[in-house]
Amino acid sequence: MRMLKKLMFLAPLLLTATAFGQDEPPAEGSYEAFMASGADAAMFTVNNLWILISAALVFIMHLGFSTVESGLCQKKNTVNILFKNVFIVCIGALGYMAYGFNAMYPGDATAGDWNGFFAMGGPLMNGFADEATRTANTTAEYGNYTVWSDFIFQAMFAATAATIVSGAVAERVKLSTFMIYATLLVTFIYPITGSWEWGVGGWLNTVGGEKFGGEFVDFAGSSLVHAFGGFAALAAVLVLGPRRGKYTSEGTKPILPHSLPLAAIGVFLLFLGWFGFNGGSVLSADPERVSRVFVTTAMAGFGGGLAAIFTSWIVLKKPDLSMGLNGMLAGLVGITAGAGAISPWASVLVGAIAGALVVVSVLFFDKIKVDDPVGAISVHGICGMWGTIAVGIFGQDGLNGGEISLTTQIIGTLSISAFAFVSSFALFFILKMVMGVRVDEQEESEGLDVAEHGSPAYTD
Repeated sequence: MRMLKKLMFLAPLLLTATAFGQDEPPAEGSYEAFMASGADAAMFTVNNLWILISAALVFIMHLGFSTVESGLCQKKNTVNILFKNVFIVCIGALGYMAYGFNAMYPGDATAGDWNGFFAMGGPLMNGFADEATRTANTTAEYGNYTVWSDFIFQAMFAATAATIVSGAVAERVKLSTFMIYATLLVTFIYPITGSWEWGVGGWLNTVGGEKFGGEFVDFAGSSLVHAFGGFAALAAVLVLGPRRGKYTSEGTKPILPHSLPLAAIGVFLLFLGWFGFNGGSVLSADPERVSRVFVTTAMAGFGGGLAAIFTSWIVLKKPDLSMGLNGMLAGLVGITAGAGAISPWASVLVGAIAGALVVVSVLFFDKIKVDDPVGAISVHGICGMWGTIAVGIFGQDGLNGGEISLTTQIIGTLSISAFAFVSSFALFFILKMVMGVRVDEQEESEGLDVAEHGSPAYTD
């Protein structure tokens, strides 16, 4: 708080000294006038800075995904997995800039082209037509942050959806096919469900509030990001099929991860990034709300890790590190929808249930021969649904203190998950018919690093 007060005091002075060191005062109602206005401008500056820091933290999560996925897979596919993650974050952000951002945030529900279900997107603005538009998009008139901060924060979220799929289809998907799939998923499909709740007047909020006693609440995306990615991954895996040799007439053959240390590093990087993922979703630097979200996020992650450790120990008779790591991620996914609405102690319970659930889910999918090398379907899909439903059970209040409805939460997460599954299945199946979705047997056997990239990750 002391540092915040200093920033609030100094910011207007610094801005006045640098930007307005001239004889003429800034025009009334302009960006410059707002930034010279005193405490309000200083608080706006702090809020905006926190959103940008959060965007950077979410970006770090892509390094975490890269290391988790490569660590949990065989070393002969490491380069392929890392390449896909590099491509995903690049195309995700650029696709979101070209189309997705304006499709996901269509604005006021009274606009003629927005019906609460689908809005056409378009390129992000490249500048501002006049001073009034500039002021409207870069001052508190827009929000607690500028339009540029809003975009870059949300762009880091967008790429996550395809990254979740990347891990589930690892070690046998054809690279060119996946690149096309990821581009279409992130650019055109992900923004649709995102607009249902985060776009002003999205149908989940309007219908939920009118018919089921409460708006749909998904604070930072347990369903809109994680369940979407998890069920898109499930559809892709069903079309793709399991890795060769995984399931035989003699039973299930374990395919061991090549580097659990790398996977552990990735989980801790993801945990760090989650403070930006959830903390930034407060959409301001409000001290009470941000600090509370940090606590609920962390405690859910720790509760999930502990629950998964002991659940897997009981079921598998040995303490399983990979289950513990996925348990931490499951707890984080589980609290993401309710980080701002669920109390700190309840967040521990939400995370713990997610941690136990992920163990059961991973074993279940393996039993029915759905091959997910990293457990992405369980961590993000199943636990994303649980986290959204948990808001209806444990949430204290909804958006801006509104009512929470368990019915709305269930309908919302089922709708998002079903849309993700159906659209992903259709897209991946069409790509299978047109160009094929998996590498041939020889390429899979020798590893995708050599077959697809001509270079192994390790030279020993």
